[in-house]
Amino acid sequence: MTTDLTTRGRRVRVLATVACLALLVAGTLWGQDDHFPFGPFRMYSTSPDPNGAAKDTRVEGVDSTGRIVAITEANSGIRRAEIEGQQAAYQADPSRLSRIAQAYAEHTPGAPALREVRIVIRWHGIRDARPTGTYTDEVIADWTRP
Repeated sequence: MTTDLTTRGRRVRVLATVACLALLVAGTLWGQDDHFPFGPFRMYSTSPDPNGAAKDTRVEGVDSTGRIVAITEANSGIRRAEIEGQQAAYQADPSRLSRIAQAYAEHTPGAPALREVRIVIRWHGIRDARPTGTYTDEVIADWTRP
């Protein structure tokens, strides 16, 4: 048994298709990763400089004993992607890093308190698309307990 689509049904489908195509074209021309599925995934559509540096962001703290502690999701409840996504805000106001020290204290009771938290970018050297084994560290935001 076949059922013919009504004129109204055809119009709705055509309009929905045209709207989706318009969003796809607009996203392709002006969109960003956040506009997925209508924006391009730029991270997959570009390639890095084969002689540039590879960026590796990390968050670390210095506890009251002077030991450097890697801040991870396991010991703070904060994912690295969340930090990277708000990197500009942390750079503009490093005092926001105090919240990471608080989260660390809540997730690791009994551990020495953090007296400093910093966001560090490690730039790994790349030559001919291969790692050189060299790196430099850049502290982009730093908070110290008053």
